[in-house]
Amino acid sequence: MMDGVNRLGVATSPYLLQHADNPVHWREWSPGAFAEAARRDVPILLSVGYAACHWCHVMAHESFENDAIAAQMNDEFVCIKVDREERPDIDAIYMNATVAMTGQGGWPMTCFLTPDGEPFFCGTYFPPRSRNGQPGFAELMTAITEAWLNRRDEVTKVGAQVAGHLSSASSGLPAATIGLDAGLLARAVGALVADEEPAHGGFGGAPKFPPSAQLEALLRCAERGGDASALGVVERAAEAMARGGIYDQLAGGFARYAVDIAWVVPHFEKMLYDNAQLLRVYAHLSRVGSDTTAAMAVRVTAEIIDFLVADLRVTGGFASSLDADTDGVEGLTYVWTREQFDQLLGDDADWAATLFTVTESGTFEHGASTLQLPTDPDDAEGFASVVDRLRAARAQRPQPGRDDKVVTAWNAMAITALVEAGTASSRTDWVDLAAWCADELLTRHIVDGELRRTSLGGGVGSTPGMLDDHAALVTALLTLSAATGRSRWLDAAITLLDKAIDLFVDVESPGSWFDAPPGVVGLLTRPRDPADGATPSGGSLMAEALLTASMLADPAKAGRYLELADATLGRASVLFAKAPRAAGHWLAVAAARVDGPVHVTATSSELLTAVRQLGRGGVVVTGGGSGLSEGQPDGTAMVCRGTTCSLPVLTVEELAALL
Repeated sequence: MMDGVNRLGVATSPYLLQHADNPVHWREWSPGAFAEAARRDVPILLSVGYAACHWCHVMAHESFENDAIAAQMNDEFVCIKVDREERPDIDAIYMNATVAMTGQGGWPMTCFLTPDGEPFFCGTYFPPRSRNGQPGFAELMTAITEAWLNRRDEVTKVGAQVAGHLSSASSGLPAATIGLDAGLLARAVGALVADEEPAHGGFGGAPKFPPSAQLEALLRCAERGGDASALGVVERAAEAMARGGIYDQLAGGFARYAVDIAWVVPHFEKMLYDNAQLLRVYAHLSRVGSDTTAAMAVRVTAEIIDFLVADLRVTGGFASSLDADTDGVEGLTYVWTREQFDQLLGDDADWAATLFTVTESGTFEHGASTLQLPTDPDDAEGFASVVDRLRAARAQRPQPGRDDKVVTAWNAMAITALVEAGTASSRTDWVDLAAWCADELLTRHIVDGELRRTSLGGGVGSTPGMLDDHAALVTALLTLSAATGRSRWLDAAITLLDKAIDLFVDVESPGSWFDAPPGVVGLLTRPRDPADGATPSGGSLMAEALLTASMLADPAKAGRYLELADATLGRASVLFAKAPRAAGHWLAVAAARVDGPVHVTATSSELLTAVRQLGRGGVVVTGGGSGLSEGQPDGTAMVCRGTTCSLPVLTVEELAALL
């Protein structure tokens, strides 16, 4: 095959396929691409992004579709395009380099590498020509080429130094120096509570991201300790987000973040991973919040699931995202003017505009407004009529693109949330939906016993499953097993967990885990990032999988799983003490461990339903006596904490008291 062609037409990533018609001679990450760079003695231009990314689209239109700029790229570099969602291992390595060099990261990420993969210059978005003090992409490439040709020693020295930094940064968390106990958890919770932005809910300023993992952790810790302040943080954030423009008031589902501090204007892309995590939070809050907050959470839980089914369900599972743009315009599908309300709603326009905060001047751009819902409507029937008309009109507009790529880890998080929401609400259809998704993953994403990360249109990709894929799917399958009693899910979970331990454990540092499997071609180092971000870290997901398995697996294996869970959680103690905002999922799992972990078995349908509706986060609930509770009498419930079980109880009141 000729070097001078765009090779993305055979990719299984919708993001890469978006660039298959560029005049750039893009290649996927492969040994052949690096070999070509070495043969031609030119640097590699690595561009990393994802399908729903607004600024990725902007740079593509401005530069990658520009014939002159593309010609310069082709002449002076080997150009590699990477989907960060498909290859989080590559993204993690070079994002660390970008942050180290510039102090910030983001997408699109633009890195220049030696033919050995060592980065010597990194950045994010560049305009095609210099603008507002920012160097232009064409000028930047000229400078890079000049340095490569005339100052090679400097370039290779910088690359080697950055590679050394990346290797040091991937050493993982140190062994535990602080004991994991209720006191450590309480201090971490206190730090999170003190860090709240109380005026609008959540944490930090603009841009403002849904703090999904932190909210779930605070819910669990509030339940275990009766901490009203922690519950208040969750309720304020959940109310503000669900009533703000970041939430789709017509069709459900959350956007990735708000560009302002008050949740009014979203960055309009909708990600599966956000909605999976927030589904878990709102389903949990619906059981423990105050009456008004719980009612809101019940509504949002159902609407998120409706969104998953209507907008993201595809062959193989749930799609990754909806685009930030429609026809190149942010918010085109979603925003409204007061004039549009008048034309569409007639006599209901004034009431609806007040209800949804649609103003004459607008809350977004060009006089348009995002839809908010500061208060509940006083006329449920009238509100339903307005929503129906708005949704029908919106359906006639151009719609955002969808990334149909099915990512194992994100689908697994959706499975867990669907099961927890379904069992707590006695919605067997939600549990059935989770089972469908799990069946799709097991059928399509496991090839010759190896888990793959993605599929598209039912066809599985070649990228191996990462630590988060394995761990999240183990938890999802265990959650399904507990809810349904089907051994199929348990057997598959244990097989996958044992595989994950073999692939990802650092044998020299028990409790430390690599994020990528061994032997992946072309990586400078095996990435290992313990901090929770937009999604939980692989390590915290592995801690959850191990802890859950220790309650459901055969006793011959359960002890090993608990030992590994303790070693893993122990390493996170430094995060609890120094950076609890980066340890949300770790904290949620740690709360479950400090409590026991807790496993409830019920041999009565009434008690089984009751304990699921009580729904303490992190508590595993199963029907029938087995394991520690073998021989449990019919019509009873038992609460096991660690290896110690309560006496059987007969009433819901007794069960609630034990929990």
